[in-house]
Amino acid sequence: MPTVGVKRTLLFEALGQTFTEEAFDELCFEFGLELDEVVTETNDEGKEEVVYKLDIGANRYDLLCLEGLVRALLVFQGKLVAPQYSLTKPAQLEQLILDPSVIAVRPHVIGAVLRGVTFNKARYNSFIDLQDKLHMNLARKRTLASVGTHDLDTIKGPFRYMAKPPTEIKFKPLNQTKEFTSAELMELYSVDSHLKSYVPIIKDSPVHPVIYDSNNVVLSLPPIINSEHSKISLNTKNILFEVTATDLTKAGIVLDTLVTMFSQYCEAPFTVEPVQTLLPGGETLTYPKLSYRTETINPTKVNKSIGIDLTAEKMSSLLTKMCLPATIKGDMLSVSIPPTRADVLHPIDIFEDVAIAHGYNNIVKTIPKTLTVAKQLPINKLTDQLREATAQAGFTEALTFSLCSRDDVATKMRKDIKNIPAVHIANPKTLEFQVARTSLLPGLLKTVQANRKMPLPLKLFEISDVVLKDVGTEVGARNERHMSAVYYNKSPGFEIIHGLLDRLMQLLEVPPVQDKSAGGYYLRQGEDPTYFPGRAAEIVAYGQVVGSLGVVHPDVVTAFDLNLPCSGIEINLEPFL
Repeated sequence: MPTVGVKRTLLFEALGQTFTEEAFDELCFEFGLELDEVVTETNDEGKEEVVYKLDIGANRYDLLCLEGLVRALLVFQGKLVAPQYSLTKPAQLEQLILDPSVIAVRPHVIGAVLRGVTFNKARYNSFIDLQDKLHMNLARKRTLASVGTHDLDTIKGPFRYMAKPPTEIKFKPLNQTKEFTSAELMELYSVDSHLKSYVPIIKDSPVHPVIYDSNNVVLSLPPIINSEHSKISLNTKNILFEVTATDLTKAGIVLDTLVTMFSQYCEAPFTVEPVQTLLPGGETLTYPKLSYRTETINPTKVNKSIGIDLTAEKMSSLLTKMCLPATIKGDMLSVSIPPTRADVLHPIDIFEDVAIAHGYNNIVKTIPKTLTVAKQLPINKLTDQLREATAQAGFTEALTFSLCSRDDVATKMRKDIKNIPAVHIANPKTLEFQVARTSLLPGLLKTVQANRKMPLPLKLFEISDVVLKDVGTEVGARNERHMSAVYYNKSPGFEIIHGLLDRLMQLLEVPPVQDKSAGGYYLRQGEDPTYFPGRAAEIVAYGQVVGSLGVVHPDVVTAFDLNLPCSGIEINLEPFL
């Protein structure tokens, strides 16, 4: 969850009320937020200020700045009516012309204008901070979208968005005193603590995106840096926003969030001037949309989902407190969703806001109206009991990845992948996660390899699921609960692993049998290539093979970068239920 830091003096001033720490914490809880901590920080003037750190839901982009937070809390308290955001209709719209050259690099650009803005130091800082938070959160570190903001009075439209070779783009970037080419900026910012993480987005591209005005003045080099020429200051009155993106939907949300939060400082509050984007084919896009949409919900379903009993009128007033004005239409509620609430994707999101406004503590606890009594699954109960017993036998539990490479389950284990019923990942993102594991032993051997410097002996075990192909199941695969253990020391320690098997069978109440009958368990010679020939055994219980154990083959040991002998065991636990 993102953490937003707000200065207490500015917060209380904007709320028009002073709170004790406990009272503000209670207000946040009622609204569905959490006051994480209260810290003291030194400001630019060297004075100490109290800062409230608030945990905000990752999808509530409208609460990531002081303006949005205060607006939402005032509406929640009934001290403010949720504002109506509107688009102005100027005689001539500012234009962004999208050149075909940039399509392959960063294909989308949209914009907006705020007129008559009044900034002070605190508002300006909040304005920059919200952009940074949106870049990190919604825009995924500027890969999906990035915002450039410019003093409109210093530039002249229409604006051209195109791509050029890095050596042909030259301008004075923000907070620099001389001009650089784009290629030089890539080197300069590759060591910059703030911008170095964004450089790889375009560095290796043969052309870089750039925005010019009608006088060929560079506005920005998206998504890296803006120009010094058009930078925003406290005296800026008219702001041009340009959002370049690889995802047009995310770009629209970023733009809507920024302009709705800071349009309150416009000469005509909560009004935004749209900008027209001219596409290569002659089509046009006009942003921001600032569209209000309507969702219809059933109050009966809301009550049933949350476990409350509220009238439609009460539900309507609660939603209005959450900036979701609602009206009653027959048996249904018509809810208006403003452009600030991009988090509302489904009626269930509205149900959640009803629950928050009603208060989770006000929901009466009830016993579910069912005739069943929950209990632990037998396989999980058995697993927990064996975990404790194996740990008491001196083994340390490991928890390894459910996915592994093909080599881990096949080549390194001296097996052919064609003979293994493994479930393959269609588009693996890394070589380490290509298939679902069919055995726990490779994961334990990799764990030993990562802990070779630990004191010997290393005694590890894991009880978890493996995944096996099974055409007889609905999804074509099934989970199977296995138990595996390894012993790694200067000597193989086969007797240690054998002793662990005997202890497990004792706990499972499976007796050893000498006559190889189906009434217990016994060992017989195994041919598993993972183990050393003549030092491998199959575990047979109740007449069926349930596992194997033995001294791990030297080729397997060296394949996992180990240099000492090792013994292992793996058992299928499901036959013992």
